[in-house]
Amino acid sequence: MSYAFDPEIAATVSMLPETDLTDLPAARLRTAEMFAELAGEPDTTGVTVREELVPGPEGAPDVRVLVYTPDRIATTALLLDIHGGGFILGGADMDHEDNVGVARELGAVVVSVDYRLAPEAPYPAGLEDCYAVLAWTAENAAELGIDPARTVIHGISAGGGLAAALALLARDRGGPAIAFQFLGVPEIDDRLETPSMRAFVDTPLWNRPRAELSWDCYLGEGVRGTEGVPVHAAPARATDLTGLPPAYVSVMEFDPLRDEGIRYAQALLAAGVTTELHLFPGTFHGSGVVKHAVISRREKAEARAVLARALGVETA
Repeated sequence: MSYAFDPEIAATVSMLPETDLTDLPAARLRTAEMFAELAGEPDTTGVTVREELVPGPEGAPDVRVLVYTPDRIATTALLLDIHGGGFILGGADMDHEDNVGVARELGAVVVSVDYRLAPEAPYPAGLEDCYAVLAWTAENAAELGIDPARTVIHGISAGGGLAAALALLARDRGGPAIAFQFLGVPEIDDRLETPSMRAFVDTPLWNRPRAELSWDCYLGEGVRGTEGVPVHAAPARATDLTGLPPAYVSVMEFDPLRDEGIRYAQALLAAGVTTELHLFPGTFHGSGVVKHAVISRREKAEARAVLARALGVETA
């Protein structure tokens, strides 16, 4: 198909890397290399970064986290970051550059979760890892220097889906408090029936075939779209969204995930949850990697502004 991409983004599409997700070891290696190339060597001045091993769910391995502590603390709120990658790619290091920037610029402690990946560890492994880390931050609030009632959860793509699921799970278990959920282009609906999911079968970086593979890995072959998929696996299936924390939802115009994000934002609003929704025109899933594009810079600036407000930080 032909798409009306933003001109600055369109000029780079042919240069974007092609990754074969059917060869997961190679895809994981290429993804790690790509993000390392994009980030370079981030300047960590003013931020102490350390690795911790958090007790995992019962019977499961410990969960690796990266903790970012700024020299200048401006808030006792915590940012809990959940990386993207379609449930099958990536790690806590994927968001390293952004997490350094958030910690330094907003003066907030950031904890990034290196959850287990599918298909080796399908649902609910990754989500339970995130919940274990959420519980750990609350239990170790004094050591982290944070107020456990002011936790902001943040995720992009599958990370956004896991963040939405974590908010539901914490509510349903009466678990640690979550003050705000940032759901960037969230992957939340295994049924793959929305107009955007049906239409965008060949968009760059993410498209319907990749979504099918992603859900098959996460849920198991033959499970997606069937009855009985839990709402904590696919939050778009939830019919009760009351009592969830305020939310910000972003969607991209030419992203197969666009409509499920819009529908989830509408459902949150209908449930009385304060929600902000922003669609970025001319974009596709992951087009923010084209950092020089004005629309990408707008997207990043808005994300920082939303997080600053959620974390209770005054910005110039």
